[in-house]
Amino acid sequence: MAYPLQLGLQDAASPVMEELIQFHDHTMMIAFAISITVLYLIVAMVTTHMTDKQLLDSHVIETLWTILPAFILVAIALPSLRVLYIMDELNNPHLTIKTIGHQWYWSYEYTDYDDLCFDSYMIPTQDLTPGQFRLLETDHRMVVPTESPIRMLVTADDVLHSWAIPAFGVKMDAVPGRLNQTTFVVSRPGVFYGQCSEICGANHSFMPITVEAIPLKHFENWSSMLMDA
Repeated sequence: MAYPLQLGLQDAASPVMEELIQFHDHTMMIAFAISITVLYLIVAMVTTHMTDKQLLDSHVIETLWTILPAFILVAIALPSLRVLYIMDELNNPHLTIKTIGHQWYWSYEYTDYDDLCFDSYMIPTQDLTPGQFRLLETDHRMVVPTESPIRMLVTADDVLHSWAIPAFGVKMDAVPGRLNQTTFVVSRPGVFYGQCSEICGANHSFMPITVEAIPLKHFENWSSMLMDA
């Protein structure tokens, strides 16, 4: 999860987020190089009083500053398209979970199981135990197996919401009457936090998302325990 004064992105917990971080760094390096070059040219023009008549009317320079930006855009667009296709790819998910946004809590339905569903409310500040995070902990966590493709079906019951987990590189709008789909693979065990990312009313800040990723054998034990309860 994020920490105070953090400048970069959260540590990746899925292959998609790793690709997004690499693309972010790639694009920032290009933007940094462009910024340094433009700054140098501005400083040179301001501080230099001599002029070169060959630069005042140069077809070579005009050709370069037309073609070079096109190559830069291609260098950014191709990796971007690759990441977009990776994010949209969904092959044989091992588990499908439907989440429904309400004012102001989330409901989860494990559609591959019979009668495995629950509501997830934020834990009030006065009920937190040592080690829990304010405005991020929920009374029921969404539990998923690691290293397994997960399909999320996202919708809403009342107004617009958005189901987002930054560590997974996942953000999907929850629209009433519409069923949106996203996918992710959690690469390591842990507890990951997110929040509703669409302004949805007075308590928009109080409907967090808590996902616990555990190995597959522990997930099977967890699901069996809930089914037997």
